Amino acid sequence: MSSGVCSHLLRGAWLLCCCQVALVAASRSKVWEVPVSSPNVSQSLLWEPQCQQDKAKITANVPPTLDGTWVSTRCEVRPGPEFLLRFYTFHPTRHLQAIQHYYTDSTCGDPAYSLLIRGKLRLRQASWITLGATETDHHINKVGIVVHSQSAKQRLASRLPPSCVGVTLSRVVPGKLYELYNTRAGRGCLSALGFSMMELGLVRVETHHFGHGGKVQEMFLGDIHTQWTQRTYHIPTGYQQPLQNVMHHIHPCPVCALVYRSSELRPPALPRGPSPPLSLSGRWVSQRCETRPSALFLTRDFTFDPDMHQWSGIYRHYTDPFCTQPTFTLTASGHYAQGHPSAKISTATEFVFKVTQVQVTPLDQATAKILNSTRPGNAVYPEVGM
Repeated sequence: MSSGVCSHLLRGAWLLCCCQVALVAASRSKVWEVPVSSPNVSQSLLWEPQCQQDKAKITANVPPTLDGTWVSTRCEVRPGPEFLLRFYTFHPTRHLQAIQHYYTDSTCGDPAYSLLIRGKLRLRQASWITLGATETDHHINKVGIVVHSQSAKQRLASRLPPSCVGVTLSRVVPGKLYELYNTRAGRGCLSALGFSMMELGLVRVETHHFGHGGKVQEMFLGDIHTQWTQRTYHIPTGYQQPLQNVMHHIHPCPVCALVYRSSELRPPALPRGPSPPLSLSGRWVSQRCETRPSALFLTRDFTFDPDMHQWSGIYRHYTDPFCTQPTFTLTASGHYAQGHPSAKISTATEFVFKVTQVQVTPLDQATAKILNSTRPGNAVYPEVGM
């Protein structure tokens, strides 16, 4: 199954993404149910979906409890593009330590560099914009960098100023930690990297309670601005791909284990397996209630017919982050055509979508009133892309 992106009633953009997929291990350890990393680890891993929302009761406390360690469950893709894995630890003293591993490829198999981030975070109040989220105050004290290869060093040299805090790139040795930023220095090096921790400004923790007594905890941090120059100032109102608590995660989760065992000096290299054949045929649905910037809560249901090159989508919008209070349903359909492999993301393919029909069904009085007051032709219809 699948999850995707969002639509607004009068304006917005629709994107289609594949559902979160997790690697499944054949041989398993007691803690992580994954094999110990080895040169042949990729032979014991398979792709398998983890769409379990309908099996769990979900709770989310405001303010949330952040204490613990939280890790990525798959290779994450950010605008740029950037490919990374995150490893965040929050302490009861409000101190935090974050490790971000950056890669040259979309499978997170070739480490480029890692950032070690230290700072403090204080929970403030419930967000007035994004229902169910908590706003925070955060302060970054230090940022260190470890370059993992000569090629990564050369790429960084084209982006970073000749000299940063404690770093002269020509003298950098791969595998050694260098200070990139501290509170007594400027942020020129961080800006050149497109680095920002504004994601810490918005946080939500969901606990999925399963019938057998187990639970999974997910941490949602704020969305990242698509333009690097805006990242330092961006105030998030949506979320990124969630991190999972290392003590309460979906089993099996080989990526969780590899990230947890890593450090800034030893980045994980995810196993590379054969890419599944690209086929949109069939029906694809949201894995969870989705939250998008500007307080949009929705689920999506797509159907693709590759023989006729037709697609249809049902976007169910809600007023709450659990998707229990519907406001309107938007149904769209049209045609699509497969394009060329992406020049920026090695495992992605470009598609061209055309919308030929859109229908809106209001499900509450407030939405019906808005629709009735909108003059024909004033709505800006969304674009569809992939």
